[in-house]
Amino acid sequence: MVLSPKERLQAAEEAVAQLKLALSGVGVVLPSLGVDVVSAAGTYGLPLVELGRCNLDTALRLAAVLHERAHP
Repeated sequence: MVLSPKERLQAAEEAVAQLKLALSGVGVVLPSLGVDVVSAAGTYGLPLVELGRCNLDTALRLAAVLHERAHP
């Protein structure tokens, strides 16, 4: 099944929303998290999610959460 550009963008936006919700649930906010609109507008492959940039505190918090999850 081939998705239209609009459907691809909607799918990418939903993925970003789910990721934001999951990250906020563990106290991590990536301020630049969003959809890579160029990849979402194309017709090849899946759209990309832009994780963006974050400050050191956020990077360390994300690392800590991932470490806790990997080593309960």
